[in-house]
Amino acid sequence: MPDATPQRSDALKNREAILQVAHDAFAESPGVSLNSIAKLAGVGPGTLYRHFPTREALILEVYRHDVDRLVGSVPDVLAAHAPLDALRHWFTTLAAYVRLKHGLGDALNTAAAQEVVSATSVSVTAAVGRLLDACERAGEVRPGLDPTDVIMLMSCLWRTPDNPDGATQADRLMELAIDGFRP
Repeated sequence: MPDATPQRSDALKNREAILQVAHDAFAESPGVSLNSIAKLAGVGPGTLYRHFPTREALILEVYRHDVDRLVGSVPDVLAAHAPLDALRHWFTTLAAYVRLKHGLGDALNTAAAQEVVSATSVSVTAAVGRLLDACERAGEVRPGLDPTDVIMLMSCLWRTPDNPDGATQADRLMELAIDGFRP
């Protein structure tokens, strides 16, 4: 959980560096040591542990940070792409985040983890709603699609293997789903 007390700018900079390095390190190797993450982030182990006292705390904050960035990206994704392409792009990125979460296994199977996942699901559902509204206004999907139904259907994307064949399968599955969304 993010610290509620205001932090100095250097502390915020260190925290952001740790989160970015941890995201990349966990994606590469879920078992990476926290000392390795601290070194890669250019901070000492004490700094890392002040921000994230446990491995679980760091993993959960990386997940929350990634989801917050993804949710916040909706306006930019819609500005850069046609609505249906924005939906495709956004769900591809979401699938990559969820694959990272699943790759961390037991670390995210705690009560604290479930609390974080539940808390982020509200903002994810709202983001999907914005994307669907844009697609609906453009006439690319039928009216009245429920964002939670779309998320459930699109969850197949993060269940595909994390390899080139899985990516091809995910593309096919996304197109099957989108065909079902059309008017």
